[in-house]
Amino acid sequence: MFAEERRAAIVEILKGGNSVYVAELCKKFGVSEATIRRDLAVLERMRLLKRTHGGAVPTTFGLESSFEEKRVQNLDLKAMIGRAAASLVNDDETILLDAGTTTLQIALNLRGRRITVATNCIDVANAFIDDPAVEVWLLGGILRKKPRSLVGFLANEALNALHFDKVFLAANAVHVKLGATTPNMLEAETKRRMLMAGEEKILVSDHSKLGLGGICRICDLEELDLLITDIYADRGMASEIERKIKVLYAGEGGAIA
Repeated sequence: MFAEERRAAIVEILKGGNSVYVAELCKKFGVSEATIRRDLAVLERMRLLKRTHGGAVPTTFGLESSFEEKRVQNLDLKAMIGRAAASLVNDDETILLDAGTTTLQIALNLRGRRITVATNCIDVANAFIDDPAVEVWLLGGILRKKPRSLVGFLANEALNALHFDKVFLAANAVHVKLGATTPNMLEAETKRRMLMAGEEKILVSDHSKLGLGGICRICDLEELDLLITDIYADRGMASEIERKIKVLYAGEGGAIA
């Protein structure tokens, strides 16, 4: 394969909204790390991507996508994470599900369970609309239309008065040094209040978000009890994260600690 063909293929991968990792690209194209890094440098100069630690992201990274756009990205991986996360929930527990397409997959896997679910996401609440087993509490707040989340003063005040057995948090990016981040300040503050309301704090994120940084910090990784990601996480990146937090890898054959 010529360099131009390889670089075109990298751009095509990024067009799906996914990040790319140097190690994965080396395996995919059978070339050295130095070659891939040169490819990424060339593509960055052409403004076709943004380089990150260990890889690259689309040029649109950091601009918030709509809920529907996110919903179709890495759907199979989010479904695996959703099943793994739901398996940690016990009957009669009270849990808090953050707004997000991965937390929606958790909700879909909790239908029929004898639990109480609180959420700031209209889509998550709607997953239980015809489910007589699950009691649902929908937090109020300012509706952010792209992520379909309720945030701000009303949501924060409600969270100050509540306590949950488990909180499942979503984030736009997960970084060893920067922690979990999101592009919006109001969203970040409500997510911080969510963590304060939880006995067990669990972050759910597919591998494409690992190693990325964002502008609004939610928390450091040490403030969390568990990260659930998928089996395709870059092992070098994952090993760095494992020094800060316990990681559970969701896969086709079940979750791997």
